[in-house]
Amino acid sequence: MKKSALVFISLLLVVIHLSSQNIEGNRHSSKVDDAKMKWWKEAKYGLFIHWGVYAVPAGKWGDETWYAEWIMKSAKISRADYAKLAEKFNPTKFNAEEWVKMAKDAGQKYIVFTSKHHDGMAMFKSKDPYNVVDATPFKRDVVNELADACRKYDIKLGLYYSQAQDWYHPGGAVWENIEWDSSHIGSMNKYIDEIALPQVKEILSNYGDIAVLWWDTPVGMTKEMAQKLDTLVKQYPNLITNDRLGGGFGGDLETPEQFIPATGFPGRNWEACMTLNGDWGYNAWNDRWKSTKDVVRMLVDIASKGGNLLLNVGPNAYGVIPEVCQNTLRETGEWLKINGEAIYGAQASPFPYLYWGRATRKGQKLYLQVFDWPKDGKLVVPLSNVLKNPVLLGSLKTKLSVKKTGDRNVIYLPEYAPDKNASVIAIDVVGEIQVNASPSDGKSVVVIGKNKQSATELLTDNKLTTIWTAEKDENKVVLEMDLGHEESISASGLLEKGRIHGLANHFKQVYELQFWNGKEWVKLVDGWTNGGGIVKTFERIKARKFRLQLEVENGLPSLVEWVLYRGE
Repeated sequence: MKKSALVFISLLLVVIHLSSQNIEGNRHSSKVDDAKMKWWKEAKYGLFIHWGVYAVPAGKWGDETWYAEWIMKSAKISRADYAKLAEKFNPTKFNAEEWVKMAKDAGQKYIVFTSKHHDGMAMFKSKDPYNVVDATPFKRDVVNELADACRKYDIKLGLYYSQAQDWYHPGGAVWENIEWDSSHIGSMNKYIDEIALPQVKEILSNYGDIAVLWWDTPVGMTKEMAQKLDTLVKQYPNLITNDRLGGGFGGDLETPEQFIPATGFPGRNWEACMTLNGDWGYNAWNDRWKSTKDVVRMLVDIASKGGNLLLNVGPNAYGVIPEVCQNTLRETGEWLKINGEAIYGAQASPFPYLYWGRATRKGQKLYLQVFDWPKDGKLVVPLSNVLKNPVLLGSLKTKLSVKKTGDRNVIYLPEYAPDKNASVIAIDVVGEIQVNASPSDGKSVVVIGKNKQSATELLTDNKLTTIWTAEKDENKVVLEMDLGHEESISASGLLEKGRIHGLANHFKQVYELQFWNGKEWVKLVDGWTNGGGIVKTFERIKARKFRLQLEVENGLPSLVEWVLYRGE
């Protein structure tokens, strides 16, 4: 990312899944109450590791740079030429204990490792000869060494496995069905029976207690294919699986990829998988690294919405995790040593929006994670409850006070924030939590189209199960909202019905938000959404009337909610 501020805004991407979907469009619910999920729900933070022979080209083939772990498909490398990369894969600096110790020091509670990615190379000893022990000069079982190290350091081990998409083995599926090597063509049913199913049996039975099985890209998966794998998985009742098996089969986890849903997925387990620089595998040409501040705030944002962060690193061909990744993880771990009680085992925030940061909860205790330290030293908390015993984590000797004023509380803070990433205040709540409503809740919205004008309450009913859609042939509309009196507003949320794992075609809506200044309509912000919705912050203004212009190229404008958030 270019600037940390831009990263922060990007973390506010809104995705509302009315129900979880896999790539085939099938619907299911994750199992939020399973006892096996207890450790996972408390963990909050894990390490994703994408590593394979794609680390050898390091994102470059010929004169072109490509997406690292997809380089075989993107550069259309033949099976024969790609197999030659395996002959160069000899990561003699790989040390499983160093990797696991790094995760432990970073405050991460589990690791998910790519046992086989889409390039078909198994990173474990397999009966299929295309594996890291038999097909490379390295001759070591990476999964086995990681399993031993995880047991030693009390870290849960999960394994990613690409069950459908495989560009090396004949019959493996290919995203978008673009074949570039006829030797890859074959029966997918045979591939499932002879490659995928036996290898999943191997990884689940040969390495001790595997905590998570992380499926990916169920391209071409039929119900019958998925049934075989699902039947195998059911033999391991404590195994956690994600939602990407395909064929209509669900899992225990929703897995938004490279985006963070604004409301989380209420009532379901979810885990946002995110990269540090945009590539999952090692790309020597990509230096757009997220900062420690970006990662801390990303973790806080996800925890405040009830989810886990699975943060990815891509080791190089020597088996070394890039130093910039190690530094960021180490610094995030230092932040967690001070503020971890606000993350581990915490529940989602009771607030739909806080203009100064985020919040988490443990029973009657709130943890307020402050991103934007108030210049006047007054932190406004939109609760009508009595709040007591404010404590600044990491600075316990600093005296704080709190005063209830009407339907809100004000915490009085020192002049300077103690932490540049996010400062955390713990405070006790008296009674059942009562959050102040958003000023737009329940307001009628006037819809102005080219054919007629009408009113709707669907956009402000505070329900994630109702969707407003424009009338037929209305690809451009104006929405107007009157709050009834002036309010201090600092953000607007456009909540859409969601997208699938970041891989589905995006529904693009161009928008412009305006407010009435007493004489004319003035633009606040504009841009476009991509099916996931967006929250846009802006300089705080006082206004009563707001206008939202929406336009789509194909289809009809559509929203779940249009929300205006207070700026105080």
